[in-house]
Amino acid sequence: MSRKCTICGKGPQYGNRVSHAHNTSRHRWMPNLQRIKFEHEGKVQRGYVCTRCIRSNSVTKVT
Repeated sequence: MSRKCTICGKGPQYGNRVSHAHNTSRHRWMPNLQRIKFEHEGKVQRGYVCTRCIRSNSVTKVT
């Protein structure tokens, strides 16, 4: 599964976990994706959409 939002293209972010002693190790933060049926450009399709797009009404959910 591609970890990318179908609408906005949001994907994983990368950075460091930093301990109190300032030891660093690489870390990856995943977007919160939900598999839903939605209407996009006049067509009903199923895909992975981030919760920010759902919450901001960028997507019309179809039941």
